[in-house]
Amino acid sequence: MLKKKGISTAMLFIILFGIVSLFSDMTHEGASSIRGAYLTVLGASAGTIGFISGLGELVGYSMRYVFGKITDKTKKYWTMVIFGYVLDILAVPALALVGENGWLAASLLLVVQRMGKAIKKPAKDTIMSFAASQEGVGKSFGIQEMLDQIGAFLGPVFLYLVMLFKTEGSTFEIYRTCFAFLAIPGFITILFLFYTKMKFPNPERFEPESKREEPFKMKKSFIYYIAGISFFAFGFIDYSIIIMHITKNFTAGNIQTSNLINSGTIPLLYAGAMLVDAIAALIFGHIYDKNGVKALVISTIISAPFSIFIFGFKSIPALLFGLVLWGIGMGAQESILKAAVTSMVPKENRATGYGIFESSFGFFWFLGSWLLGVMYSISIPIMIIISMTTQLLALPLYLKVVNTK
Repeated sequence: MLKKKGISTAMLFIILFGIVSLFSDMTHEGASSIRGAYLTVLGASAGTIGFISGLGELVGYSMRYVFGKITDKTKKYWTMVIFGYVLDILAVPALALVGENGWLAASLLLVVQRMGKAIKKPAKDTIMSFAASQEGVGKSFGIQEMLDQIGAFLGPVFLYLVMLFKTEGSTFEIYRTCFAFLAIPGFITILFLFYTKMKFPNPERFEPESKREEPFKMKKSFIYYIAGISFFAFGFIDYSIIIMHITKNFTAGNIQTSNLINSGTIPLLYAGAMLVDAIAALIFGHIYDKNGVKALVISTIISAPFSIFIFGFKSIPALLFGLVLWGIGMGAQESILKAAVTSMVPKENRATGYGIFESSFGFFWFLGSWLLGVMYSISIPIMIIISMTTQLLALPLYLKVVNTK
């Protein structure tokens, strides 16, 4: 009886890979919480920071199609995952090595970090999908995303604690110390990654081979799905715009905050949003296994109004409620979107499917962030309308996926 209650080998793989993601996210999301401020201290202008952030995201997403194709052709899943992780992880603590005016070197390292993510992501999601096919794709990706976002929560908190103890020295020295400390979760990431590979050298065996191998062909349902997530990505406001708004309106004396929100606690807001993300991923992953893409319809309806509460009211309760809705949207899309690709694309071509999905998602996220960032300076009400409308335009396309084979 006790053996029956034990977890399966597929679930053990999912949990181990989730732990890898936890420490990986702790590393680069910790870095994300101070990245912009660090580049400023190094001498980069606001325009340069915006360009480098956008370039990094564009490289990180657009190249995923290329590396997805390479992964499907070579079937070297672990090779791609390990190479990508090493680039991704090592580039973060390396930021501690740049000089006081080394914004150019730091910018290059940030692009290298996003390239590492582009290399690993299609292969990582694909080998995760092999195990997920045995345990329920929604639940499996939900567990992985939950662990991932716990890391995203712990990263900024970890740096917050480092800053509490590192009070001496210039701002540059404090930030450099923070990046150096991120080598700790980075090292643990690589350790767990090699342990997982050693324990599961052939994760593709979790899922049976298809009856016949065919060249990749996009089904109508997959096309509708890509169109839907592109609308969603376009309208989902990036956190960098949200944090800029919070800094401008909630820490500059415009609102009586009773010290609840200040420059010291801002990283904790992001950590809180990541915690909501983790819980939402688990919940909506379970809903996906029962209701399919309809789960994405539900999560989009719930999260779409987040911009009204964050940008439409100068109120801390409204802001916090809006951040909760934003976190729900992030968590649901991270778990459900990956699960849906697993359901729609055959095993032999899945890395290509993930590459197409992630490239389209990233490209429209980049375009949307750019437009919505411009609209923020012109008209916040119009920005809110564009954000909500484009997210809701995804709903009929999701419903088309439900009704199309």
